[in-house]
Amino acid sequence: MCSQTAEKTELVRYHVDGGVAVFTLNDPPANTYTHEMMRQLDECILKARFDPSVHVIVLTGHGDKFFCAGANIKMLSEVDPTFKYYFCLHANETLNRLEQTPKLVIGALNGHTVGGGLEIAMACDIRIAKKGAGKVGLPEINLGVLPGTGGTQRFSRIVGRSKAIELMVTGDSFSMEDAKEMGIINQIFEGDNFMEQIMTYAKQFCPPNKAALAAGRIKRSVQSGLEISFQEALSLERELQQQLFQSGDAKEGLDAYVNKRKPEFSGK
Repeated sequence: MCSQTAEKTELVRYHVDGGVAVFTLNDPPANTYTHEMMRQLDECILKARFDPSVHVIVLTGHGDKFFCAGANIKMLSEVDPTFKYYFCLHANETLNRLEQTPKLVIGALNGHTVGGGLEIAMACDIRIAKKGAGKVGLPEINLGVLPGTGGTQRFSRIVGRSKAIELMVTGDSFSMEDAKEMGIINQIFEGDNFMEQIMTYAKQFCPPNKAALAAGRIKRSVQSGLEISFQEALSLERELQQQLFQSGDAKEGLDAYVNKRKPEFSGK
């Protein structure tokens, strides 16, 4: 009984495989999120961020039909406006933490990715979809609300202002292939062995293959730099570069280049 109860309350599963921390949204059938799921996601982000053995994060959904269908509408319909406001605030803070964590985050979109599910995916650095997995979209207007977990801002930064407005005010859903054309999705993998392909892809960014510390600082420079002035962004870039110059991976990379050998990075 206890193990069954624990399993039911594990709304975000966490495991590490070869330097990759995998977060699985776990509330079938649609993996809709509640305040509790967001709280658990927050805990997973912090756990992975401060684990020196974790170099890459993969975020996916349980099952093969939904990555995530967004917020749990039943929950939202039962709470007062004040709770709704703080729920959105906390969800935003969680996704901001995911976006700013200095480790590469890969969204593995294994099924329908709509509403708040797409908002979660857009907080990932790289998004890879399973071929034929389902639809993508931000249909919140059909509920009389807007995409309020960073959706209006991240979506417009990805697809452009006018296209973002059009897709949000119509509430239209579209295919993974259309999402790739718009730059929402980076790649589409064949459906067979999808997660095995994702893990192979993710592990290429782990030591000794890649300098994971540099990958994290590249992410940090881009994510933070785009939100500040150009001169401030250049200053941030120099600061991050200076940190990397002092790292073991930079020493290894430079020495390997000079001596014409393949580098063996340690992530330190």
